[in-house]
Amino acid sequence: MPSYKFRIYPSKEQEGRLFETLELCRQTYNYFLAEWNGRGKIPSRIKLQSQLPKLKKEKPELNRVYSKVLQMVLHQLYSNLKALSQLKKNGKKVGRLRFKGKGWFKTFVYNQSGFKLIKTGKRLDLLHLSKIGDIPIRVHRPVEGRIKQVIVKRHNSGKWFACVCVEKEVNVVQREPKNVVGLDVGIKHFLTDSDGRQIENPRFYEKTLRRIRVLQHWLSRKRKGSKNREKQRIKLAKAYERLINQRNDFLHKLSRFYVNNYDVICVENLNIKNMVRNHNLAQKILDASWGKFLQMLSYKAENAGRTVVKVNPRGTSEGLSYENPYKDWISAMRIKMRGWNNPKTPAKMKPLLAYVPASLIVEAGSPLR
Repeated sequence: MPSYKFRIYPSKEQEGRLFETLELCRQTYNYFLAEWNGRGKIPSRIKLQSQLPKLKKEKPELNRVYSKVLQMVLHQLYSNLKALSQLKKNGKKVGRLRFKGKGWFKTFVYNQSGFKLIKTGKRLDLLHLSKIGDIPIRVHRPVEGRIKQVIVKRHNSGKWFACVCVEKEVNVVQREPKNVVGLDVGIKHFLTDSDGRQIENPRFYEKTLRRIRVLQHWLSRKRKGSKNREKQRIKLAKAYERLINQRNDFLHKLSRFYVNNYDVICVENLNIKNMVRNHNLAQKILDASWGKFLQMLSYKAENAGRTVVKVNPRGTSEGLSYENPYKDWISAMRIKMRGWNNPKTPAKMKPLLAYVPASLIVEAGSPLR
């Protein structure tokens, strides 16, 4: 289900209602968790939801929350209980679900009804949420499709967002593959492709780490529960949020470039979970976010009628020394040949066509100006 993420700007009164909704959702989750946690038989979702009217009589404050929102809380609990039960059946050692502490609930969901997107013709439109009101929202791009669900989320930085999930028909046109590329991801360079481009590794976390350490140091020196500590916590959360936004922007634009320009994209089927066990490289591998990049490539290619081929990574760098300047390019060519079932090898070495700084990706949205 496609979704759009928009920032919302609630007033102080509306923000109070949003916080109240989060807190009542948390209390509802914990109430039913206390009743069913650890029991052998899991109740059906309908049976869980049928107990809501009785609970509302005991706790009249729950009537201040839209009914569908509480139903989705129980749907979340049911899914968690079912997943835990399935793990036990598979022989896994698992404990019990934890109760949600104060401040742990960050989202609530309006499903099917209770919401409306109102166009105002101004810079900010309005998002109507039942029992909360009309909240200003910045719809920075048109919403295509029928809105089925709205997820309201609060970030640690204090910002509020609405994820608008839509249902629409997507006509995927499969075309004859003509342009094929192989991608070899790495740490020194983020990736090298078989056409000779080498994309710089932006190392966002490494560049932001010094500032994060300073902010974390000052946070640790603030008295717990004080207003200054809360201000410092928000500064640290904003630093992390900026880091995530920079990384996602880079990955989205780079994956979009390859999906727009190639019909078949050959990549390595990496087991990143095992790779990060190397403590010397774990931080650099996670900072590069290869897994997220390959995930973006896959779903964008599927929607655009392109194909992502995952090949066995074993032997793609065999016989190549680390000092060889063509090492990554040769690996990318081997990945392309393995994924496209082409036994031919490059007839001769050729220089890399272009070294692309990460700043060009972020600013221009394309590896080439």
